[in-house]
Amino acid sequence: MDMASLISSLLVLFLIFQNSCYCFRSPLSVFKRYEESTRSLSNDCLGTTRPVMSPGSSDYTLDIRMPGVTPTESDTYLCKSYRLPVDDEAYVVDYRPHANMDTAHHMLLFGCNVPSSTDDYWDCSAGTCNDKSSIMYAWAKNAPPTKLPEGVGFQVGGKSGSRYFVLQVHYGDVKAFQDKHKDCTGVTVRITPEKQPLIAGIYLSMSLNTVVPPGQEVVNSDIACLYNRPTIHPFAYRVHTHQLGQVVSGFRVRHGKWTLIGRQSPQLPQAFYPVEHPLEISPGDIIATRCLFTGKGRMSATYIGGTAKDEMCNLYIMYYMDAAHATSYMTCVQTGNPKLFENIPEIANVPIPVSPDMMMMMMMGHGHHHTAEAETNTALQQPKREEEEVLNQDVHLEEDTDWPGVNLKVGQVSGLALDPKNNLVIFHRGDHVWDENSFDRNFVYQQRGIGPIQESTILVVDPNTSKVLKSTGQNLFFLPHGLTIDRDGNYWVTDVALHQVFKVGAEKETPLLVLGRAFQPGSDRKHFCQPTDVAVDPITGNFFVADGYCNSRIMQFSPNGMFIMQWGEETSSNLPRPGQFRIPHSLTMISDQGQLCVADRENGRIQCFHAKTGEFVKQIKHQEFGREVFAVSYAPGGVLYAVNGKPYYGDSTPVQGFMLNFSNGDILDTFIPARKNFEMPHDITAGDDGTVYVGDAHANAVWKFSPSKAEHRSVKKAGIEVEEITETEIFETHMRSRPKTNESVGQQTQEKPSVVQESSAGVSFVLIITLLIIPVVVLIAIAIFIRWRKVRMYGGDIGHKSESSSGGILGKLRGKGSGGLNLGTFFATHKGYSRKGFDRLSTEGSDQEKDDDDDGSDSEEEYSALPIPPVSSS
Repeated sequence: MDMASLISSLLVLFLIFQNSCYCFRSPLSVFKRYEESTRSLSNDCLGTTRPVMSPGSSDYTLDIRMPGVTPTESDTYLCKSYRLPVDDEAYVVDYRPHANMDTAHHMLLFGCNVPSSTDDYWDCSAGTCNDKSSIMYAWAKNAPPTKLPEGVGFQVGGKSGSRYFVLQVHYGDVKAFQDKHKDCTGVTVRITPEKQPLIAGIYLSMSLNTVVPPGQEVVNSDIACLYNRPTIHPFAYRVHTHQLGQVVSGFRVRHGKWTLIGRQSPQLPQAFYPVEHPLEISPGDIIATRCLFTGKGRMSATYIGGTAKDEMCNLYIMYYMDAAHATSYMTCVQTGNPKLFENIPEIANVPIPVSPDMMMMMMMGHGHHHTAEAETNTALQQPKREEEEVLNQDVHLEEDTDWPGVNLKVGQVSGLALDPKNNLVIFHRGDHVWDENSFDRNFVYQQRGIGPIQESTILVVDPNTSKVLKSTGQNLFFLPHGLTIDRDGNYWVTDVALHQVFKVGAEKETPLLVLGRAFQPGSDRKHFCQPTDVAVDPITGNFFVADGYCNSRIMQFSPNGMFIMQWGEETSSNLPRPGQFRIPHSLTMISDQGQLCVADRENGRIQCFHAKTGEFVKQIKHQEFGREVFAVSYAPGGVLYAVNGKPYYGDSTPVQGFMLNFSNGDILDTFIPARKNFEMPHDITAGDDGTVYVGDAHANAVWKFSPSKAEHRSVKKAGIEVEEITETEIFETHMRSRPKTNESVGQQTQEKPSVVQESSAGVSFVLIITLLIIPVVVLIAIAIFIRWRKVRMYGGDIGHKSESSSGGILGKLRGKGSGGLNLGTFFATHKGYSRKGFDRLSTEGSDQEKDDDDDGSDSEEEYSALPIPPVSSS
């Protein structure tokens, strides 16, 4: 066999093993966990109005509640709309009510696409929806939760589903609000994006013209319709009347035979109860309903109506049907033919007695409601534990050095955000610069004469290639500052020179909304003073403005720009109190917690507040922050990212990025760029996948950081603690720790112990031994090859040359021979290998020369002093 071929084969085999070993590494996956936690909607009720992801699945829950209302009249109907958090098709698979019959008479949940109002809530006399609506849920009299069967869901979103939920609550007796408390009645819905094979719907039988004469003991209200749609499968029913109803019964009539669907007293909790026996309703069947009333005790006739003194006769049948023929809502309001109802089973005419004990339980205890709350609290603890487990995983952010975006030609980078397509959007100042000449002492901009920035100030960049996909914002801004993007892709930006806030459509050249007066600083509701940032509530559409450099406040506005509230004040001492600011510089929504967090820049801290009320929740402050925190960004699942400011002269705190545990505020990691340096990192934005972007207003650069498994750190894998060591480190450690027979070759390398504890799917012991032996075999093969070549070239002289060296072939490898082999150069030609550990094995030149070179190269950085940083104005 040709020796050269043998050596080549061994090298190829070695490289294959070296590369393949990476497949055995167990990379850490960063899963986004969502923790549902209660928060104060008002002083009287707890809940959450933000979508909360379910641990381990793509499902999420949405709290649909009244926003803390206090009705002033009896029989008030109030409505509130909630937009579906996503536009894609999804399915509601579970309902959990949050209501009390002492406060709310009943509630209905509608689905539609055009709510009757865009107000925070409104009087339902104006209507619930302006388009076709469907009832998706109903509750009264302390009804327990309703859960749909497996594989069944109400379709929402997409092309055919509703995009809005509209909650309607009927408040009966206003005496329940004598204490002026605020009510947050509502329902939590569980939504999944997973396509359901069966679509749920509600069939409503309802009387419109029943009259209950005064004093009459028995009054029947009959409704019946011929069913002519595709087959449906009823699985639950709910009855509803007011005070005079005694029993409501529903039947399927097929070929003259009556089959009971459900029967219940409307004076009991008005929940969805399971059907008596499984059945189907097919074309040609009749759905018949009877409500049994009594007029005893009434002095006048009672009509169908919306107040507690009126009556209703409703039967809700919850069904499922094949998705291909799904209809989500059907109604029947036709009065039943008396001839048909002559054959109704006698059971429909027998009232269901309700004992005083049962009524007392409903009036006082709501025992099931407390049980539901206890179940909710228990459920909340598990996601928290799982979230903590994920946050404890050792994940490190490193700059993506292959990303070319760091070299983009931009001006001062003031704002960053990710759009709905996960593209990076950059807000920069072009050729304008904020310096000491930009404003006078009254914060009036002094450089209006140069005009607005003529180039595009908003750049949409591909997150992988950094290619500019789109640009906008020419001739609009003077000194750009903050940027955020809402769920519809609109850009919300601030300009500190104009003292204004803008909403700019992604496809529009002119702003959709402008707040503030151009070049006029102020502190009332219609003026800003150098506003810094905007955050948009993804559910309500309300937005928050950080105002700013010369006002110390957070302002909240409705989606159309109407002022709602504000909070905050200027810091009054060296120990700032909660709610005090010294430049609220950056905002981020904690959507799954219902909170808004603020980078309180000059106070060097992060403050978090209830988004609904402005109530202070907590602050996060670390010595590692230094004196300034410039920006903050939240990634759903419990991770908060921040960047600090450049240290003052004499301070030792480095400028860097931070990865924080939102729940407890602990620092999980810090990160800095590998290319260039942070000078004034001005904004930060984080994606759901853990990718982080940082924009610098002095370096005029944007960095991309990606999560990676931190090396040499202890992490948990399947319950076993594992010391992470890369394969390259194993190889180099082995080479450096080989025993040497000649001390003059260099300093003795002490063997570094490396321990790899196996998990259930770890690398086998045999494989590790094999990988350690391969380099030795390769080195021996190379030495044999060299000797073989010299034998061919020099013949017998080679023996004399070998004997004259201190260690034969191994002597050459240790640097004593006069050959030209340099292992550092040899391995450096192979991608992925470091020269570290091999340079001292060079056989060219003497050790003394090498040591002299080392001595002359160390002292240059040793005494370098830190430059005095310039005073920041932005």
